[in-house]
Amino acid sequence: MSNGENLKVLIVDDEPLARNLLADYVSKVPFLELIDTCPNPVKAMEVMRLHPVDVLFLDIQMPEITGISFLKILQQKPYVILTTAYSEYALESFDLDVTDYLLKPVTFDRFMRAVERVNQRRKGLEQSPAPRTLEEDSSYVFIKDGTKLVKVRWADILYVEGLKDYVTIHTRTQKVITLQRLKVLEDQLPPERFIRIHNSFIVAIDAIEVVHKNEVQIGQAMIPVSDTYKKAFRDLIDRKHLQ
Repeated sequence: MSNGENLKVLIVDDEPLARNLLADYVSKVPFLELIDTCPNPVKAMEVMRLHPVDVLFLDIQMPEITGISFLKILQQKPYVILTTAYSEYALESFDLDVTDYLLKPVTFDRFMRAVERVNQRRKGLEQSPAPRTLEEDSSYVFIKDGTKLVKVRWADILYVEGLKDYVTIHTRTQKVITLQRLKVLEDQLPPERFIRIHNSFIVAIDAIEVVHKNEVQIGQAMIPVSDTYKKAFRDLIDRKHLQ
């Protein structure tokens, strides 16, 4: 990771038009500095050996080596923003530590939101989240699901499931999938309403129907309670039981 204020950007795409479009977007943002554009991952590896790269815009579908394969062989990854014309590849990127996923043709507005996500991650690595205040609390939050914003009320959430950078919010009426780390969402959830019971699960306290030895039941879902969170969860249940 470079030490300068500017984010150093590398673009990898086998389509010249796609490379040129992203390069033009980079040129419009004062704190982005374009290091190079490459038609394939082999050229990109050469560039990355010689220059520090903060942000990698990486196409998925490329001949010889795909973007997914390239990511798997990289020893040290910069912030990665995947680009593709095929939305079905979003699921394949779940297990990769990517910052964002852009569907072609990429608009400048969507490009800027991806860059802002990089900035948020950088701040998250450098400092702890600011404590929530009562004035910041509300009864709902807007969650980005694909290209739309979905209003989700705290009272409607049953549980939240995390998978790498994605979370699935299970509500009483729908499932909302968003590109976000579980810890980030946990910091936004009202602690009096929700409790984390597993590395991958946060549950709404009021939604718990049955507490088993190592699981809780919410509707038809059986959700595991891991050893890490078992004591805090049991203490909560004991307090509720005494009431």
